[in-house]
Amino acid sequence: MPITKTNAMRRLDAAKIPYRVMEYTVDENDLSGTHIAEQIGLPYAQVFKTLVAKGDRTGPVVFCIPCDAEIDLKRAAALTGNKKIEMIHVKDLLGLTGYIRGGVSPIGMKKKFPTYIDESCLMHEEITVSSGQRGAQLLLCTAALVKFTEARPVALTVCRQ
Repeated sequence: MPITKTNAMRRLDAAKIPYRVMEYTVDENDLSGTHIAEQIGLPYAQVFKTLVAKGDRTGPVVFCIPCDAEIDLKRAAALTGNKKIEMIHVKDLLGLTGYIRGGVSPIGMKKKFPTYIDESCLMHEEITVSSGQRGAQLLLCTAALVKFTEARPVALTVCRQ
C-alpha cells in the first residue's frame, strides 16, 4: 500500500521542518515499535511510540517514549499535574486524535494536547515517530520535533534493571 501524505507530514511541510519517511511492512499481528525499529534498521532508543492518556485533572495528554520502554504512569501523572492517568481506549483514539492504533503521531492531531517526551530523546540528533499512518515513520531532528510539538522532555519510563 503506497504511503500517502498524512496530516503530520503536511504540518511539517508547512513549518518547513525537514523529515524523511521510513517505510516498513505492516504486520497486523505485531504493531509494536520494536518490530518497526527492526524493519527500518534503527536502534529501539531512536524509535519513539506515541501514547495517549487521560488525566483526572487535565484530560488528554500525549506521551512519546522509546519503543521498547514502558511508561511509568504514576510518574507521568505527577509530572502532568494529575493524581491519576489512564490510557485512552483504542476505540476512542481515532475520534480524539484523528489517528488509529499503530499510526498515532504526536504531530497533527485533531487538537493540541499537552505533550511530554522521554528525556532520553535528547541523546539522539534524530528520532522517529509515527507518520500518522501504519507503514511509515518520520525521521526528523529531535530538537525540531520537541520545539514543534512543544513537548516537555521529562523522565517518563519505568527504570529497567
